[in-house]
Amino acid sequence: MGRPKARVSMADVARLAGVSSQTVSRVSTGHPGVVGSTRQQVLDAMKELGYRPNSAARALKSGQFRTIGVILFTLSTTGNSRTLEAIATHAALEGYAITLIPVAVPTQDSVLGAFTRLGELAVDGVIVIMEVHLLDSATVTLPPHVQVVVVDSDAGDRYTVVDTDQADGARQAVTHLLDLGHRTVWHVTGPEESFAGERRAQAWRDTLTAAGREVPPPLRGDWSAESGYRAGLRLADEPDCTAVFAANDQMALGVLRALHERGRAVPAQISVVGFDDIPESGSFIPPLTTVHQDFAEVGRHCVQGILRQIEHGETEHGTTLVPTRLVVRASTAPPRPA
Repeated sequence: MGRPKARVSMADVARLAGVSSQTVSRVSTGHPGVVGSTRQQVLDAMKELGYRPNSAARALKSGQFRTIGVILFTLSTTGNSRTLEAIATHAALEGYAITLIPVAVPTQDSVLGAFTRLGELAVDGVIVIMEVHLLDSATVTLPPHVQVVVVDSDAGDRYTVVDTDQADGARQAVTHLLDLGHRTVWHVTGPEESFAGERRAQAWRDTLTAAGREVPPPLRGDWSAESGYRAGLRLADEPDCTAVFAANDQMALGVLRALHERGRAVPAQISVVGFDDIPESGSFIPPLTTVHQDFAEVGRHCVQGILRQIEHGETEHGTTLVPTRLVVRASTAPPRPA
């Protein structure tokens, strides 16, 4: 085997272009102080030689790696996967890459280990997608002096937090069903450890209480369609159940399947509302009324928040809530007369 080809250096480009190495450096970093003809000479030389700027060296010189670390506990939920996609998209628009560190077990040691790993990989800041009540219960604290934005947590007094307005989305769902004339609304909740699930459940309960309506016992789910199906089988046997709010669209899909199998027509006998507005929700049978989450806007706020810290040194504790909106489709209707 032959020797590996030597890496083309900045000096090689400078010799071919007939300029100084400093000029090559300025062109590679986008410095404006290079005249157009000289810049083109350098670019042509880079192309001819196959030169690739050394981003690590530039980072050491500038103090920025133009990389954002992301720590999260699962990619299996709609909210996490779509939030991560939005963060990656908006980071790329700002000229940043992302480095993802999944944490299998949400403990203090594993989170600190993830921060250590990201430090070794040289990132400028970290976005933490907290699906569980870690920051709220003080089970986990983030390292001090780290530029960080937290998603999906109630820790705005200690960190910069971005979240969907979970409570208002749930209120819209329940209010819609009450306004249609349903006496009360049953609820299939998210898992107990989920911050988003608990916020939606609390808003469901508060909305019914404020309207002077009975609060039925909630049915616990785990975000999966299978858990929604199990809850739906129980709801089908509740003769007084005419309206159901499921905490996400996958569980709503399971509820729809169970009601169909038990001969309970939707929405003629039972109305169903979900949460998330996943792309497939309009193709459910019937098309699902649901609460739309703007994941793209969540991602944009996350990236803007971390860049304010990275580039301007601005750290503001508090929570930015991204609004939700109810999307009314064919799975809800007024209850049939008794």
